[in-house]
Amino acid sequence: MKEMISTDQAPAAIGPYTQANMIHGILYISGQIPMNPINGEIIKEIDKQTHQVMKNLQAILDAAGLDFSHVVKATIFLKNMDDFAIVNEIYASYLDPVSYPARETVEVSRLPKNVDIEISMIAHKN
Repeated sequence: MKEMISTDQAPAAIGPYTQANMIHGILYISGQIPMNPINGEIIKEIDKQTHQVMKNLQAILDAAGLDFSHVVKATIFLKNMDDFAIVNEIYASYLDPVSYPARETVEVSRLPKNVDIEISMIAHKN
């Protein structure tokens, strides 16, 4: 059975989707953008944006009783691949090298709310 996961510690969905779904111990987290969940403000500057996205993801993982060590797959969408080094450094600071997830990073022409970064994740409860 599918369980919808949501928290007010991450931005509410801005469309017909949920923050995350848990099914058979697998958590599918929708792409998170650098939006402050408290006031809806879009964060500026790629380093601050990346931290906000990771905090949003962490809040959703927390709501599901998981943490970044449970993440098995991540997808990073960037508007500018020139930002890859700083994003990679910040992203890595939230993870334990022993349990890095699989990942791809893709440059895209546009993201919701015209942000510079969006990250989605898949985590496993076991």
